[in-house]
Amino acid sequence: MTNPHAGEVALVIEGERRVMKLTLGALAELEAALGADTLVALIERYENGEFATRDVLALLLAGLRGGGWEGSATDLAQADIAGGPIAAAQAAAQLLARAFTLPETTRDGL
Repeated sequence: MTNPHAGEVALVIEGERRVMKLTLGALAELEAALGADTLVALIERYENGEFATRDVLALLLAGLRGGGWEGSATDLAQADIAGGPIAAAQAAAQLLARAFTLPETTRDGL
């Protein structure tokens, strides 16, 4: 089970359910993978529907690493993801949203 309040998102890779999370270390890895791009630019690309496949792969890899996965970018690029590219892009978008949005129950301190 994933905990959306902890920023977790699930994705099935090679038939195995993986829990992803953008930890601080994973975010730092994501920034490095994107080079000169900022996370704000990445969020804006997602909001405008202008994200690239490399954005999806970088987000998923960072989230998987945050969840404890030890695979490489090559492993992920060659992996079978349940639901295909659409599910991968949706999971990446959820990772961003959950990492940078407060859950409804904590916005008002409840």
